[in-house]
Amino acid sequence: MKKNLTEKTIKGKFSLKIKPTDTTAWKLMMLIDAATSTEESIEQIAHKYGYTREYFYIIKKDYEDKGSQALSDKAKGPKRNYKRTDEIEKQIIRHRFLDPDANSEVIAQKMNQTGHIISQRSVERTINEYGLQKKGYIKQLKKQREKVLKSSNKRQKDIQEKRH
Repeated sequence: MKKNLTEKTIKGKFSLKIKPTDTTAWKLMMLIDAATSTEESIEQIAHKYGYTREYFYIIKKDYEDKGSQALSDKAKGPKRNYKRTDEIEKQIIRHRFLDPDANSEVIAQKMNQTGHIISQRSVERTINEYGLQKKGYIKQLKKQREKVLKSSNKRQKDIQEKRH
């Protein structure tokens, strides 16, 4: 839709202003205008509202199929995260747990070496989304790792003592 369009006003018992930025109302207004107009062509009406004749018919069909909900603009951009798939995120988290001191650059490099092409920024986003960037988190992981190492070392010593 073109940005330089002026708002439309419907007058009757009261005035109702429709702004081009309110795309749902704007499209509905265009459909009503087209339905009630006997002099202007569909192409002229669509142009008046900043659309092409082809797009007018797409809007009309959507409205006929789904009602006014179909007139609202759809979200733009990718519908899913195609770079950071579930598998990639699991691998990033795995690398973070295995080496809490590794920064996002190192994790991205390890991922790329294993064939998972990912940018450093995507690794940073994943780390931030899962709350793995906090300093307290890394200290906590180190303490847990030390506990596990101490207990496994103690078990190994106990096993060796029993053998002798």
